[in-house]
Amino acid sequence: MLELRPNCECCDRDLPPESPDARICTFECTFCAACVAGPLNGVCPNCGGNFVPRPIRPAGKLARFPASARRVMRATCP
Repeated sequence: MLELRPNCECCDRDLPPESPDARICTFECTFCAACVAGPLNGVCPNCGGNFVPRPIRPAGKLARFPASARRVMRATCP
């Protein structure tokens, strides 16, 4: 099950579970669309993979399967 991290690992922008701007790689590294299109150039700085839009978990499932509250930040971001 996807972790649904709450923020962009580059700029720390909030990315709630319903955000259409969240992007993930195959390791669930989470970034906002602006950082992916801008400084990251579509390449994950953690694993070198590409990004896809993060799926939106149906609101009815969030109570039983909540999004993560753990914020992840990179030490540096391009």
